[in-house]
Amino acid sequence: MKIQCDREKLLRAFQMVAGVVPARSPKPILRNAKLDVSADGATLMGTDLEVGMRIDLPDLTVEAPGSVVLPIDRGGAILREASDEKLSIESDGKRIRIEGNQSKFQLPCENPAEYPAVPGFEGEDYFEMAAPFFRGLIHRTVFATDNESTRYALGGVLLEIEGEQIIGVGTDGRRLARQMGPIKVIGKGKTSETMTIVPTRAMQILERALAENQEDVRLAVRDNDILVKSQKTTVFARLVEGRFPNWRGVFPNADEAVRIDLTAGPFYTAVRQASIVISEERRGVEFAFGEGKVALASHGAELGEAHIELPTAYDGPDISVKLDPRYVSDFLRVLEPDQAFVLELRDKETAAVCSTEDGYSYVIMPLARN
Repeated sequence: MKIQCDREKLLRAFQMVAGVVPARSPKPILRNAKLDVSADGATLMGTDLEVGMRIDLPDLTVEAPGSVVLPIDRGGAILREASDEKLSIESDGKRIRIEGNQSKFQLPCENPAEYPAVPGFEGEDYFEMAAPFFRGLIHRTVFATDNESTRYALGGVLLEIEGEQIIGVGTDGRRLARQMGPIKVIGKGKTSETMTIVPTRAMQILERALAENQEDVRLAVRDNDILVKSQKTTVFARLVEGRFPNWRGVFPNADEAVRIDLTAGPFYTAVRQASIVISEERRGVEFAFGEGKVALASHGAELGEAHIELPTAYDGPDISVKLDPRYVSDFLRVLEPDQAFVLELRDKETAAVCSTEDGYSYVIMPLARN
């Protein structure tokens, strides 16, 4: 196996795959990335057996096809520290030689045949959606998951596909984030017979993999795993076992709620200010709406008190709720500062619901006042 490649391009792909490869593993072969080279190009891949990634590398010169296993730590260090613009990578099955005009390296080589298979995207039945939307769905839901819960289903994002609509939901039992949007059905576009819960780590890897992609992505759902393919990258992930909570039942009756129009940036600033004096024992902030303003009050015992006011367009009856500012801030951080949203409140004991016009909703359970 021998190729000539652009060092910077290979480094970017290597760093992406490194996010999948485990730093420690009882199987030493998993601490590597595998490079498959054919006459048409090359594919770099990595896996921890739960999540896998394949990246196509078309912009290189193939001198001899074959496969090689590259150590993530030393291989990544060479690509990062070398100053050569072009590199030659060659392997005879026993040693790896990486050479440029100014540097030469030689590394031991493991058997590529022992590397686990990383599935590619196959089949004609799948779903298709815009990459920026799917990236936003992940960004707006993944932070609300809970990897420390004994309820394993909370350690991932639920994906539901209904007709030509996809719904992503993340929750930790104290708040819930839901994003809806359009999706195209290609072929039969079948979904899994089990609940499609994608692990939090896999969703975070997908978000990074789609960072620069503006094209459509393909999603294939199978019984125990999913495959997501963008222009050059395919991500494989095993699904979380377990039953996701009835998230629809979390939303209170909107007919009985008051609606308050707010803007993310100014409201986020006020929440951060009110959070300065809170403590772990007294972490709640009182949000009181009325008379064209919202007043935020927090009491941190020995840490002091805070009272912040922000003008609003709301002029209805006075209403208040006590919320954990951390959960409020998490919602506001995933919005643009100038994005408008609606806060729906019913009473002090009922969950607060924040929603935007682009299909995003966020539910926060209130805190007890005592």
